[in-house]
Amino acid sequence: MSLFSRTDKSLLGQWWWTVDRGLLVMFLALMASGVLLVAAASPPVAERIGLNEFHFIIRHLIVLVPALIAFFGFSIMDLQTLRRASFLIFCGSIAAMILVLFIGMEIKGAQRWLHLPGFSLQPSEFVKPSFLVLAAWMMARQKETPSFPGIKIALGLFALTLLLLILQPDMGMSFVVTSCFLTMIFLAGLPLRWVALLGVVAVGAAFLAYSFLPHVQSRVDRFLNPGTSDTYQVDRSLEAFQAGGLAGTGPGQGTVKLSIPDAHADFIFSVAAEEMGFVAIVILIMLFAAVILRGFNRIMESDNLFIVLATGALLCMFGLQALVHMGSAMSLLPTKGMTLPFISYGGSSLLSMSMAMGMVLALTRRQSRSGIARSGLSMKERMWAKHSKRPS
Repeated sequence: MSLFSRTDKSLLGQWWWTVDRGLLVMFLALMASGVLLVAAASPPVAERIGLNEFHFIIRHLIVLVPALIAFFGFSIMDLQTLRRASFLIFCGSIAAMILVLFIGMEIKGAQRWLHLPGFSLQPSEFVKPSFLVLAAWMMARQKETPSFPGIKIALGLFALTLLLLILQPDMGMSFVVTSCFLTMIFLAGLPLRWVALLGVVAVGAAFLAYSFLPHVQSRVDRFLNPGTSDTYQVDRSLEAFQAGGLAGTGPGQGTVKLSIPDAHADFIFSVAAEEMGFVAIVILIMLFAAVILRGFNRIMESDNLFIVLATGALLCMFGLQALVHMGSAMSLLPTKGMTLPFISYGGSSLLSMSMAMGMVLALTRRQSRSGIARSGLSMKERMWAKHSKRPS
C-alpha cells in the first residue's frame, strides 16, 4: 500500500511520485551502514583519547538528525529554490572559509575548522556542492543566452574556491573540486582546450604543493617509497584487510582497529574489511557504484542542461571521495584524510553529503515536460541519433 495516492497534489505527495525511490533507498542504506560502522570503530578511539566509549557514536546520531532533515528538505526543492539555496550556502561558506584563515583551528598542519559552541565546523565541506550547482547554473544559462558570461563567472567561482582551499591547505578537496569541474566542462560540451588548460593548471598546482607543503611531500614520499618512511597507519590498515578474510571477524570483534588512530573516520573502510569481511566490502563498493550508475542513467533521460551538469558533478564528487578513501585504505593512493560518504564519522561531512545527495534526488525527480521540452530529444536519444549519422 502506497503512502500517497497518485492524485495527491500536496508537496509530499508530488515528491513521493516523482523522486527516484531506488536512489533514496540506497542513500538510506549507506546512512544505516555508517551508524553500524561508527558504532563498531569509534569506542577504541574514544577510550584512547580519554573520552566515554560511546562519545563518537552519540555525536554521530545527534548530527544524523539534521542531516536527514537536510537530505529530505533539499530533495523536495524545485530547481529554482535549489539554485537560490545553493547561492546562499556558497556565499556563507566562502565567508566562513575566509574567516577560517584568521581564527580557524589548526589540526595536523591544516587550518580548516571553525570552533563553535559544542562542535567544530568545516566550511569547505559545504562549499563543494553549492559551488558545483552554481557553476552548472552559470554554464547552462550561457547555453540558453549566449550573451550571458556564464562560463567566465563559473571560472571565477572555481578560482576563488580553489584559492581558499589551497590556502588552508586542503589538496585532497582541491583535487575533488577540480575533477568535478572538469567533468562539468566535459558534459557541457565545451572545447577540449578548456579541459586541457585546467588539467595543466591542476598538474602545476600538484607540483607546487609537493614542492612547498611538507605534509603533502611526506604523504607522497611514503606512498612512493614505503620502506624509507613511517607507514604505520597504512600498515595497520592492510593488516585489517588480511585479518578480515572473506567473512570477517564479526561485528565488534576486530582487533586491528585498536591500533589505528583514525579508525572511525579516515580508515573506517579498513574496520569494515576486518569485521565484515571481503564479501561485505564488495557489496559496499557495489552500493556506491550503483548510486553513481543509476544517477547518470537518470540524467541521460533529461533535456535540461542544468540538471545534467549539476547532477553529473555532484555524483562525481560522491564517487571520487569514496574512491580516494578506499584507495588510501588499501595503499593504492597516497593517504588523505578524506571521509567515506555517509559512512565515516564527521559532522560537517555527514551534513554536507546529505545536503548534496538531497540535491541529487531533487535534480533527478521526474519533470513534467511541455512545449519545447516535450518535443525535444533526451540526451540518450540525441547521442544515439548522432552516432547513427556517422558514416560507416
